[in-house]
Amino acid sequence: MVVRQYNEELKYLERISSHCWRIKKGFQPNMNVEGIFYVDSVLEKLMFDELRNSCRPGQVGGFLPGVKQIANVAALPGIVGKSIGLPDIHSGYGFAIGNMAAFDMDDPMSIVSPGGVGFDINCGVRLLRTNLTEKDLQPVKEQLAQKLFDHIPVGVGSKGIIPMTARDLEEALEMGMDWSLREGYVWAEDKEHCEEYGRMAQADPNKVSSRAKKRGLPQLGTLGAGNHYAEIQVVDEIFDKFAASKMGIDQTGQVCIMIHSGSRGFGHQVATDALVAMEKAMKRDNILTNDRQLACARICSQEGQDYLKAMAAAANFAWVNRSSMTFLCRQAFAKQFEMSPDDLDMHVIYDVSHNIAKQEQHWVDNKLKTLLVHRKGSTRAFPPHHPLIPVDYQLTGQPVLIGGTMGTCSYVLTGTEKGMTETFGSTCHGAGRAQSRAKSRRNLDYTQVLMELQEKGISIRVASPKLVMEEAPSSYKDVTSVVDTCHAAGISKKCIKLRPIAVIKG
Repeated sequence: MVVRQYNEELKYLERISSHCWRIKKGFQPNMNVEGIFYVDSVLEKLMFDELRNSCRPGQVGGFLPGVKQIANVAALPGIVGKSIGLPDIHSGYGFAIGNMAAFDMDDPMSIVSPGGVGFDINCGVRLLRTNLTEKDLQPVKEQLAQKLFDHIPVGVGSKGIIPMTARDLEEALEMGMDWSLREGYVWAEDKEHCEEYGRMAQADPNKVSSRAKKRGLPQLGTLGAGNHYAEIQVVDEIFDKFAASKMGIDQTGQVCIMIHSGSRGFGHQVATDALVAMEKAMKRDNILTNDRQLACARICSQEGQDYLKAMAAAANFAWVNRSSMTFLCRQAFAKQFEMSPDDLDMHVIYDVSHNIAKQEQHWVDNKLKTLLVHRKGSTRAFPPHHPLIPVDYQLTGQPVLIGGTMGTCSYVLTGTEKGMTETFGSTCHGAGRAQSRAKSRRNLDYTQVLMELQEKGISIRVASPKLVMEEAPSSYKDVTSVVDTCHAAGISKKCIKLRPIAVIKG
């Protein structure tokens, strides 16, 4: 029975290139468009193993396999192009993590779905450079790791040290990084090197529940837990010297800091509140989906507009959050080296989101259309000369920050024209989980993981030993395979490889 079902499903899957598969209409009910996903030979095996296991009842922990989730998204009203799975795709709530899709905003039937953004709204990555080298850091690496750990609040329930009143929060939700700039926590140029310049203008704090604000108020300027981290990294390899030079990276061994975090409990509550409202809207407007986790509302409806305004406020919260931690990182480095952050050249290379829905213009069937692009576990990757990327990067394409997991390398990519036409200017966001957190805890010993990190010369500061097992490299796909797949498929281009030397986690 299992084999027969699996073989039936395989009939709807077709390889269209060495790194891309098509999901034909009919794989799941009511598909409006086809699906595609990008894989290499190793990642392909993981995708098909997951699909095969889904034929055995109770084997996927309550989530559908990524292939079926891509197909279910393809059945949503108003979707255009294709439902797209990136190489780091894995099962998630509603949309798979690593699944992006675009919806025609001129179509009154088109929807917005919180499951296509995620609970951690504007979870994203920021990369800072320095003029330090690995040689400069080695004598003080442990002290610096401890200073970062002492400066940045981490872990579940952590509270921020950036002074914040209820009025400050309201202003931060509306202003995003403009609030951080006004309060003196960022440099003016930080905004220039941030997606959306660190502020979504449609944010409306009045569309955010008091419960969300209550959860968010003490958490601004905190790293959180899970896969979030602050890492001290060194440039391990440069693939594109011209693009790297535009980012201020000119040599291997150069020290960078990567911050990976999002909107914390605030964004989670915004998503939760919206899902409740949208379930009612679906009944009223007779919206049918293949999966109840794909709860959604018409973009033009009151519920849809309220969510987009609240989501924008959560996105602004996340940018202020990463900006606050940037301030704390600069303080820690300045104290350790007794130099100003400016003298250390601690400039922001870029800040990208990988959990967001945004209004953008794209060509669809030779027509320029205004789309609502959902990127969940997917990063914007605009090509050279695109008007929405900074002047510094007009000749190279937008920097794309791909974070590894604890102890593995990270990458900086750049956007391409092919990505613009094939994936609405989107690419991967990280490694992507290969096994669940629960399975990682069962199968791994945290002392062994810590020992392996020590053998690699990586200092670590972590609030919870449990987290060490959940975030161990073996719990994730190989980030190099993910990045190489995107590069080979042409949807983004490799620029810089970064190696961690100190990790701060919740």
